[in-house]
Amino acid sequence: MDKKRLDHLRNFYNLIDTLGKAVGGPRSLADCTGKLNWPKRGVYFFTEAGENRVHTGVGPRIVRVGTHALKRDASTRLWVRLSQHRGQVRSGGGNHRGSIFRLIVGTALIAKHHLDVPTWDDRKSSAPADVRAAELALEREVNKTIGAMPFLWVGIDDEPGDQSARGYIERNAIALLSNFGREALDPPSSAWLGNYCNRERIRASGLWNANHVDETYDPKFLNELQVRIEAMSR
Repeated sequence: MDKKRLDHLRNFYNLIDTLGKAVGGPRSLADCTGKLNWPKRGVYFFTEAGENRVHTGVGPRIVRVGTHALKRDASTRLWVRLSQHRGQVRSGGGNHRGSIFRLIVGTALIAKHHLDVPTWDDRKSSAPADVRAAELALEREVNKTIGAMPFLWVGIDDEPGDQSARGYIERNAIALLSNFGREALDPPSSAWLGNYCNRERIRASGLWNANHVDETYDPKFLNELQVRIEAMSR
């Protein structure tokens, strides 16, 4: 067993526990609105029912890490990105073409339940009304699935760009958590929905992330994450 990575994972989850206390515990997107006191920018960490740690302690394992607005000209706020993952409240629908998280969860639901939604993974940025109507039932199922996932967030109000602290924490957290191409630590359960995803990087990493899962992490990111969490606790 990779003892260094195991120790870093334990440190990471200790920080996540501290973060949970700082923000009053995890929330579920289905229960959230833009009226809550969201930081302008930040990094979020999702867990999932039935997905628990087996090597690094007791508790849920992180299944997705994300942030927003990393391009220099981007202005998307944290809640805007989270709401894109959540979907629409009134219609119960959503737009998987604007959220890779929604798209990959949808592919897993299609495979698991043998659904016929041929346009779901067409990679187009938009679709005509009749196509969106045919996808609505699945968009609603994606809403239910993602909306039920508890998540935490750490506020990091830095500007978008190549030196973003948010980007640094996001990619290194993913690389640390990922089991892609290495010994599995805190592996997904046999019942994990991600096992049905049509992306090998999702299945092999145990995360709802495709980027950074095959990268080497810099353990120094844990110090940066600790500083940001401590700032949330003040």
